Amino acid sequence: MPRELPDDVRAFLAQPNPAVIATVRPDVSPVTVATWYLLEEDGRILVNMDEDRKRLDYLRLNPRVSLTALDKTDWYTHISVQGSIVELVDDTDLTDIDRLSSHYTGQPYPTRDRGRVSARIQIERYHGWGAKKDVDGTIG
Repeated sequence: MPRELPDDVRAFLAQPNPAVIATVRPDVSPVTVATWYLLEEDGRILVNMDEDRKRLDYLRLNPRVSLTALDKTDWYTHISVQGSIVELVDDTDLTDIDRLSSHYTGQPYPTRDRGRVSARIQIERYHGWGAKKDVDGTIG
């Protein structure tokens, strides 16, 4: 069992790829939304939400998530990770949303008058498809 992500998976996830995150509602039905993400040096994935998002309520009740990052030029090629939110913290100075915005747009996040919350995902499993179909593993 690998203890960290292989280099090719890390390189793919380090890109500002379009992504979709799935959470679980209290009635256990899944819900998905497009999201920005950032693979951090420690192998966790950072996501960030407006403080009023329903998704935060869902994550507080059930921290399990799945995130699929799609290749920018070939959406058939993607890597999906499954894991759990291991940290939820207020992004009071907007540092994390600025990091995400800069990663995707090259600019700080433009909306400065709303509270933000950062969540960090600990990856437990991953798999790929398309050009990444040979990617499959467990972090343990």
